[in-house]
Amino acid sequence: MSHNPLIATSSRPFGLPDFSAVRSLHYREAIELGMDEQRAEIEQIVQNPEAADVENTVVALERSGRTLKRASRFFFNQSAADSNDELRQLESELAPKLAAHSDAIRLDSALFERVAAVHAQLGSLDLDEETRRLVELTHLDFVMAGAALDDQSKQRLRELNQELSSLTTQFQRNLLADTNDSAVLFTDRAELDGLNEGQLSACAQAAAERGLEGWLVTHSLFTDHPYNAQLTCRESRRRIYEASIARCSRGNEHDNTALVQRITALRAERAGLLGHPNHVSAVLTDQTARTPEAIDQMIYPLAGPALANLQREAQVLQQHLDEHQLTQGEQGYPLQPWDWSYWAEQVRAERYDVDTAALRPWFSYEKVLVDGVFWAATQLFGITFGERSDMQTYHPDARAFEVFDHDGSLLGLFIHDVFTRDSKRGGAWMNNLVDQNHLFDELPVICNNLNVPKPAPGEPVLLSMDEVVTMFHEFGHALHGLLSEARYPSLSGTHVPRDFVEFPSQVNEMWITWPEVVNHYARHHETGEPIAQEVLERLETSKTFNEGFATTEYLASALLDQEWHRIAPGAVVEDVMAFEQEALERIGLANPLVLPRYRSTYFSHTFAGGYDARYYCYLFSEVMDADTVEWFKENGGLTRANGDHFRRTVLARGNTRDPLESFRELRGRDAEIAPLLARRGLSAQ
Repeated sequence: MSHNPLIATSSRPFGLPDFSAVRSLHYREAIELGMDEQRAEIEQIVQNPEAADVENTVVALERSGRTLKRASRFFFNQSAADSNDELRQLESELAPKLAAHSDAIRLDSALFERVAAVHAQLGSLDLDEETRRLVELTHLDFVMAGAALDDQSKQRLRELNQELSSLTTQFQRNLLADTNDSAVLFTDRAELDGLNEGQLSACAQAAAERGLEGWLVTHSLFTDHPYNAQLTCRESRRRIYEASIARCSRGNEHDNTALVQRITALRAERAGLLGHPNHVSAVLTDQTARTPEAIDQMIYPLAGPALANLQREAQVLQQHLDEHQLTQGEQGYPLQPWDWSYWAEQVRAERYDVDTAALRPWFSYEKVLVDGVFWAATQLFGITFGERSDMQTYHPDARAFEVFDHDGSLLGLFIHDVFTRDSKRGGAWMNNLVDQNHLFDELPVICNNLNVPKPAPGEPVLLSMDEVVTMFHEFGHALHGLLSEARYPSLSGTHVPRDFVEFPSQVNEMWITWPEVVNHYARHHETGEPIAQEVLERLETSKTFNEGFATTEYLASALLDQEWHRIAPGAVVEDVMAFEQEALERIGLANPLVLPRYRSTYFSHTFAGGYDARYYCYLFSEVMDADTVEWFKENGGLTRANGDHFRRTVLARGNTRDPLESFRELRGRDAEIAPLLARRGLSAQ
């Protein structure tokens, strides 16, 4: 093991391993060694003859498992961003072992007795705010994990957790495989009319990489493919859409329907063991929403106004479609779900003179990243970036940037991995390879992953408006990790409740069209010409256009997630698709023109991604986000003073205190919902 690059002390920057030397056997060795080490560390805590105190129990627990945490971070980053059959098999093998290891710690009666003893003394202990928070959350974590249960219940809980770990891993494996398998091949370029040369190049490249002739359209994680907003051929749109919504429900070896049934049943049983009526109630215990009633009061009521907006939009699109067919002498047909995005863009172009697809030449990847994302962060926080092209990362496409504070001191490392590939799971996300913390004096290493189609060599990388939004959004998460100032790694950066973690990332989206920022990065990739001011004004004017669609497809998924996880222990779902349809009807969001952003069988967030019963969090966080955007506007916008205030009150604090207290210090009060309703065009409802 001395030759294992994940275990041996590294002299490389930030302590990163030699990725070129890492093999799957190294991950296995390091993770298994890490589990052994942490078990020994826990035994030392339990066997300590001294009375339990903060340092010898809670902080000692925080210090434990360093090898395991390091190896696991690198492994799961690799398996998500650049996997292969060997890594996927290893993930399936390790998942239940890691679940069992976690349970062995959190269900250890002797260890919980010491943690509980420290927690009971909190009222009399003289502790700083962050350490007090660590004690409170450590105790809550043990209670939520079932540490107070009897031995028989604990054993059943272990069995449930191990099986769930295996099933959620299998769900993600199936989704990656079926997403790849259901990519749509076109052999006639005319079928892809409407796509630009860069997109066609990416499709041709994707086909060539699989040894196919033609143009291959690989799926995004969403139900509706971004290309459907541009494709003029209705049949092509239909083929892509129907392939997308059929993923993991086609009766093949990658079908996820049985997994959805089993995962939800096991989660409900586990919630019952822990004394909760359903999984939602159990999960929300440590979230900022706290109870299902909060979701009932804030999120569910938005379904009616959203659907009303959607229905008005559908009438406009159908009218536009009818008029088009009449002028073309075509036989009329009703609007279908694969038509929505295309005709929405036609109406947007006509009503607001905005063609978002035509804006791609102004959104070159390099300019957006360096002169947009990075530049805005420099203006706000004084931080700067230096690319380390000499630094090897886990994949040749992943770029490394050192990040420096306003005083020139090193803050951390940022890794940007933008291109899609068959070995990468869909969607976009942020990973912490190393958490900022003062306990071990470690600087953060943060990754952003996107899925932008990679054009052929020599072709420009031009982004869609949605991809620009995603880049700014994910970098908001990165800032949360990079600007953290925590002592304890478990309270650092993005280690906050799920329904708060999206707040800083959503705030960072505000700079996309902020005049100073957009004029700095939105330059034509050939001429350098800035994007026209009138185009930006029309984009601003059109912001609430199609919000009925956007809100409805998101809410349909968020509330579908809630419905799946409000199943009572022992309840049986016989038919996944029937349950989905009945749930949407019950919620009031069953509309054949707009399916959920993610249907059940490819809903990775909830069945494999840690957002189970918490996909509502994007909208919950957006309440704070929209209110914060108003604060920035009221106080002068893109200034160092505003950035420093946001950094000090929110980003630096992570979970070192109740995140809602961080918001109150930022805003001077609790969040108000009015800015969100106005943003989404729901104010008049």
